[in-house]
Amino acid sequence: MNNVSSAFEYLPGSPDSPVVLHVPHSSRTIPADVRETITLDDAALERELDHITDSHTARIASAAAARGSLTPWRFVNRLSRLVVDPERFPDEREEMLSVGMGAVYTRTTHREELRPAGHDGRPLVERYFHPYAAAMTEAVRERLAAVGRAVIVDVHSYPTAPLPYELHGDGPRPPICLGHDGFHTPADLLAEAEKAFADFGGTGVNSPFQGTYVPLEYYGKDPRVSALMIEIRRDVYMSEPGGPAGPGLDALADALAQLVDAVGRG
Repeated sequence: MNNVSSAFEYLPGSPDSPVVLHVPHSSRTIPADVRETITLDDAALERELDHITDSHTARIASAAAARGSLTPWRFVNRLSRLVVDPERFPDEREEMLSVGMGAVYTRTTHREELRPAGHDGRPLVERYFHPYAAAMTEAVRERLAAVGRAVIVDVHSYPTAPLPYELHGDGPRPPICLGHDGFHTPADLLAEAEKAFADFGGTGVNSPFQGTYVPLEYYGKDPRVSALMIEIRRDVYMSEPGGPAGPGLDALADALAQLVDAVGRG
């Protein structure tokens, strides 16, 4: 597959590694023509990007990949999730549609207008969402062909205080939230993550965010594809909202490298 596009980048790892670090929400980049579909002025857009971007998660994944003994593959979104969110269902299955945050967002983190009422997001889905999904599917297919299994580790962050768009924001907000899927997250993968991230003040499961990303071709169908979401509370490693990273970033990269090595060995 072509490993670089303007929208995403697929960075090679060790040929015998099953691990794909997936970083979908780290970028603030919005193409000029897509910017024209957003009704916020420039200052308001910057504030929204501060809140919605999983800042520095690409750096965490990159540092982890460099530190492990078995280099994982990395699939990194190079565009903001305000262009499209590649982790949403592209249809009525997506519960975030209720707050205007399906595959193409129409509302902000504070439930204000992002795009005008009646905005047709289908051109953005065709241009960005489907190619991204196809490339991620191919990445998983390659790992299955090469080593017989694929392990997707989804790297995210979330704010210390809940934002108005959150549908499940009233639950616990541990330093590390582990997103678990009943079909694709085996117990040993979850246990390795709990061990790797044990020193950050506690881990929790599926609160305040739940589940994990698996390409739809494999979702709920192929047990050779396992997956786990790592949601890092932002005060662990950065100034909020949208500020610089702090010393916690290196410790998180070490923990992620430990997890990658553990699950990469099988």
